[in-house]
Amino acid sequence: MEQLLDCIMELGEQMLVSGAEVHRVEDSLKRIFCAYGMRRTDVFIITSSMIVTIHTPDAKILTQTRRITETITDFEKLHRLNALSRQICQTQYTAAQIRKELDSIAEGKTCPLWLEFICYAVIACIFTLFFGGSAAEAAVGFVIGALIRLMILLCDRTLNNKIFTKFISSLMATAIAAGTLRLGLIPLVDNVIIGCIMTMIPGTGLTNALKDLFVGDSIAGLLRTIEACITALAIAAGYFSIAFLAGGSIV
Repeated sequence: MEQLLDCIMELGEQMLVSGAEVHRVEDSLKRIFCAYGMRRTDVFIITSSMIVTIHTPDAKILTQTRRITETITDFEKLHRLNALSRQICQTQYTAAQIRKELDSIAEGKTCPLWLEFICYAVIACIFTLFFGGSAAEAAVGFVIGALIRLMILLCDRTLNNKIFTKFISSLMATAIAAGTLRLGLIPLVDNVIIGCIMTMIPGTGLTNALKDLFVGDSIAGLLRTIEACITALAIAAGYFSIAFLAGGSIV
């Protein structure tokens, strides 16, 4: 039973890390433990911690806590984890079977790094055009978008602080855009900056925060909202730092 609890906790942790909202993870764990005949299940989850207590059919009480240190957005992995949770409810896998499935999901195909660079570049380019930028501005946005992904990669390997990573990325993007303006490569810089910033906006985090608030998970929703707001402030701080160094304006 202890091994089963450990495996199911691992499943819930991976769902939360992959970008699932708190309510979904809590509901999945409760359904799984109910399928195994637990007399009672108490699940408390926030963005940085998981606490689960189960009352087994033989009157034992087991508790386990997990510390969540990072979250990403991986919808493919989340989809496979959701499918696994439904399969567990239907067939009551053993702990060994759950562990095998989790290992298979962890070793599954992921998005290649070069494709992430292309996606960042294309997103920045498209949003630059969307906000009224010229072809030259879109080309600069394309290059800066790829550099933003490079900066995020370097910061993740050294700093491991998402808020500071967004600040550094915004600072770098704004500085390069201002530099191209000074060199005369583009007529305006505002569309490029806006287009590049769109690659860093915490849209998924804010969406999950609203979902958690709407379903009654107030603590988790507030924590996610605060995190999204601080991230947005860090992005803005990167721009204003360059604007301040440039004498108040770079547009």
